[in-house]
Amino acid sequence: MGQSNAFRVPAVIHYGEHALQKLGDAAQAFGAKALIISDQIMQELGYVHKCKHLLHQQGIQSSIYLGVHSEPCEAFVYEALHLFHQDHCHFIVSVGGGSCIDTAKAVSTLATNPGSISEFIGAKRWAENKPIAHIAIPTTAGTGSEATDVTVINQSETDVKMMIKQPAFMPAVAIVDPLLTVSAPKNVTAATGIDALSHAIEAYLSKKAHPMTDTLAIAAMNNILPAMKTVYDEPDNIEAREKMALGSLQAGMAFSNASVCLVHGMSRPIGALFHVPHGISNAMLLPAVLEYSQDACTERLAVIGALFSDEPAGSLLTAEYAELATLKIKELASYVNITNLKEWGIDEHAFFEAIPKMAKDALASGSPANNPKVPDETDIHELYSLCYDYHFAK
Repeated sequence: MGQSNAFRVPAVIHYGEHALQKLGDAAQAFGAKALIISDQIMQELGYVHKCKHLLHQQGIQSSIYLGVHSEPCEAFVYEALHLFHQDHCHFIVSVGGGSCIDTAKAVSTLATNPGSISEFIGAKRWAENKPIAHIAIPTTAGTGSEATDVTVINQSETDVKMMIKQPAFMPAVAIVDPLLTVSAPKNVTAATGIDALSHAIEAYLSKKAHPMTDTLAIAAMNNILPAMKTVYDEPDNIEAREKMALGSLQAGMAFSNASVCLVHGMSRPIGALFHVPHGISNAMLLPAVLEYSQDACTERLAVIGALFSDEPAGSLLTAEYAELATLKIKELASYVNITNLKEWGIDEHAFFEAIPKMAKDALASGSPANNPKVPDETDIHELYSLCYDYHFAK
């Protein structure tokens, strides 16, 4: 008898060109005043003002928090939460990358479940009260956070990225407008695009994958793979931007329900200790982790390899398709100028000295347990060592 599976997504998803225009209508059900959580870059690009204007057209007032300026940390959460209460807001709008959206997720939950965000790690505490409604508006095609019940918040005291997953963190509404991603710099387009691809791949390879997540993961890869190089070379190509935005959304829905695996487990400690952006650290690890995992997921990896292949279907052996998947991912990472950890500038001594802590933190996150081949601490030590000076295809 097959097992049952849960599947959670936002109650409403608006996507496609000009989807942002739906903000005012979507917000009417949530109250008369919003807290907009964003950053200075979104303010300078005019996106914060645009959200404020769309809300104002529907008679909705707004306060603005622009304190997010790096990967999300506890300080951002508590500052925004204080403003939410101080200004008597009713709901939250986040506009920006994953940092803004993850910060807003934590605020929406803590607003009705007072306490520390760290209390929710590993489901040690469950949100008993319904969270404040949250409308998530991504401006990058990468994290998929607008469609997940996961938030990742950096705990400053321990240098640990807290990966927290439970239904309370799911946004009520996601608005995915590819026109908002056109302003993303080339390096951000590359990092977030590889991040979205990592989400789709890990969702498909995860031990928790099921038919609904498989459908979304494959759809995401079918959107991302043909568009990734195009959008990198032609930032104003709206058709490619739309495919990337949709692929990121699909990948987010897939991994939120199937979970991520070893790449993400190892990536978070690198981000916490060495401040490498999440998408880039995923890309630095992905090929080596796939090579490590291949013998435990050859058939599934072969499906991914076939998506890259220009040869007629079935022209290669299963193992050859699996190897092709890793080869093509290396080539893609090289094409969009992903470097290894050494080339990024991380000090070799500091990195190798940190490996024991990073390995423990990676395992503690739980994500490696979802990997097709489950590593022990020694395996993760070896993978970190390999990835420091890993050579991508040129």
